[in-house]
Formats: sequence, structure tokens, C-alpha cells
Amino acid sequence: MNNFIFQNPVKVIFGRGTIGALAEHIPAGAKVLMTCGGGSIRANGVYGQVKEALSGFDLQEFWGIEPNPRYETAMKAVELCRREKITFLLSVGGGSVLDATKFISLAVHYTAADPWELYTKGALSPQTVPLGAVITLPATGSEMNCNSVLSRESTAEKLAFSNPQAYPLFSVMDPESTFTLPERQTINGIVDAFVHVCEQYMTYPVNSPLQDRQAEAVYHTLVEEGPKVLKNPRDYDARANIMWAATHALNFIMACGVPEDWSTHMIGHEITALHGLDHAQTLACVLFGVWKHQKQAKEAKLVQYGQRIWGITPGPGAVEKAIDRTEAFFRSLGMKTRLHEYGVGTENFEKIASRIESRGMKLGEHANIGKKEILEILNLSL
Repeated sequence: MNNFIFQNPVKVIFGRGTIGALAEHIPAGAKVLMTCGGGSIRANGVYGQVKEALSGFDLQEFWGIEPNPRYETAMKAVELCRREKITFLLSVGGGSVLDATKFISLAVHYTAADPWELYTKGALSPQTVPLGAVITLPATGSEMNCNSVLSRESTAEKLAFSNPQAYPLFSVMDPESTFTLPERQTINGIVDAFVHVCEQYMTYPVNSPLQDRQAEAVYHTLVEEGPKVLKNPRDYDARANIMWAATHALNFIMACGVPEDWSTHMIGHEITALHGLDHAQTLACVLFGVWKHQKQAKEAKLVQYGQRIWGITPGPGAVEKAIDRTEAFFRSLGMKTRLHEYGVGTENFEKIASRIESRGMKLGEHANIGKKEILEILNLSL
């Protein structure tokens, strides 16, 4: 196992009825801005619960954060915070709303330069606005990490940061709030969480049995519970298990002391930026391109994964069977797994590979995936 440092300060408040106690976790007298998406929280009753719980607070609202959150939209909220002297941010919605809110938290007091530097330069803010979250969509794991992904429309870029200033103080997670999720979002969430585990697990062995078993527990949970929520969207236990699995998929406990490979995400972000696909849709395609391209380097973990998750006997063909079984699982959920099925051709492959190269990035757990390899992976994902 490799050396590591781990710290996670997020308080998780999980279960039925937990939104009603929201006021207990926000500083008394705070001037609160509630950040929201397109309005689904009105339909599922979460908005009303939050409003009732915070009836004693000075509460303002900012709506319209996109599923693929945009810098331009988030900057409008930044200006509102500066103008109204907001002292606390409450993200109410899915991971996209929370990703944007993390940026807002850091950008309010980042006035010396363009706040986009938080992504392009990994900059720190001189001061942040504290934030909390009410999560209504299990997918990104943003509720228990310091990651944020934002797109900038003016430059057609989608970039990420992992900033220790961006942890929520708390995240409230009531599985009942996910009962009315559209099927597409439910599927996206399962696949997103599954691939998060892959990026931390599917590398090479470093004698880390605990982390491997933690990752495999999340895999098993998603495989077992995913079909249940699609069959019965109001199955509380299945929804709760999916929600908690998605959180564990990216709170980085399983990443302690092990190598990671985020190439699927980095390539996928560029596809979203240029083609507008859902984040999970890009992951569902690129993952298998990466695995096929890197199957020799990843052979030991692919064989272990195939045996422990799918019951595949180690031996000739075990790697290919593990890849095929995973792709079959995604497709059984209703997720397409090839770029051409989304209308994406080769027209931007060169641009995608060149943009990643221009940032000085070498992808993969061995930092051996450059422009040439990215192009090969994209063609395998087609």
C-alpha cells in the first residue's frame, strides 16, 4: 500500500425526515442563499420542506443551475452573493447544483483575477462562504468531497478542481427525495457512481485488500440495487442503498494508498464540452475504450474484478469477459455504451486529444496516455 493522507470533514445527515432538521446545522442569523436547478425540487416536495425548515432565516433563492453547470450561470450567483452579502450557501438538488455552489463559495471573495483560475490554475480563495447541501440525486458523490466540475460556454471547456476549501459543512440525504427522479437520471447516477469506483480500483495491485473490498462492496451494491430502483422507483431501501453507495464511490476512502486512473473522466469531460452529452453517457462509452486499450496494464485488477463481481474464472479470456459483462450491465440498465449511438463521430477526436495535451496532462495510473493513446481510446469507444 502507498503512503496517504486522508481527511474528510463533511457531516452526513442521512434518512427519512432529515430535511426538517436543517436549521440545526446552519449558523443562527446566517443570511442564506439557496441554490437550485430547474425546478424538480418543487415537484418532489423538497423545496417546500427546505422553506419550512428555514422559515426563521433571511433566505434568498438562485435558480437555473444546469445539469451540466455553467460558469456563466454560477457567476450570476457570485454577483448576487457579493451584492447581498450572503453568509451561507445551501445547495438543494443534485451534484451539478452542488458543484456550482462549491465554485460560488470560493469565487465570491476571489476578486483579484478571473475566478476561472480556480479550475485552470488550482487557485485558492482568500476567503470562502460556508456551504451545506440537500442532495436529491445520488450520482456524483459531491456531497462528501471537495471536487467540482464546471463548464465555460465561452471557451467550450469543462474543467474540474479538487480544492480542500470546497468541502460542504454538511450534507442532508433523504432517499425519499429520489423517488420521483426521471429514469434517465437514475440510470445516469448508477453508471456515474460505478465509473467513479473504476477510476480508483481498476489500476494495478499494491497489496491493499481493504480498499479493494470497499470498492467491490460498492460495485455489488450498484449491481444488486440498481435494477430494483428501476423496477420500483419508490423502493426506499433500494434508493437508500444506491444513495449511500454513490457517496462512498467518491468520498475517496477507497482511494487511500492506491493508484488512480481518471482518464475516462478527463476524456469524457471533453466530449460533454464539445457535444453536450450527459456526463454519465460519456463515461459509459469511454470506460470500455480505456479498458480495452489498457487491458494488459490493468490485467491483474480486471481478472480480480471479473472473478469477484461477475464470478468469471481466471484464465484465458477472463479480461475480455469482465469487460463484456460490465458493458452488458450498463446496457441492461438502458445506457448506451458507444459514442456513435449518441450521434458522436470522429469529427472532434483530434481536438479532444490536442486540448488534453495542451494542458500538459498525461493520463492513466502510469501517466502513459498521451495524445496518440487518447485518439486510440476514442476510436475504441466509437
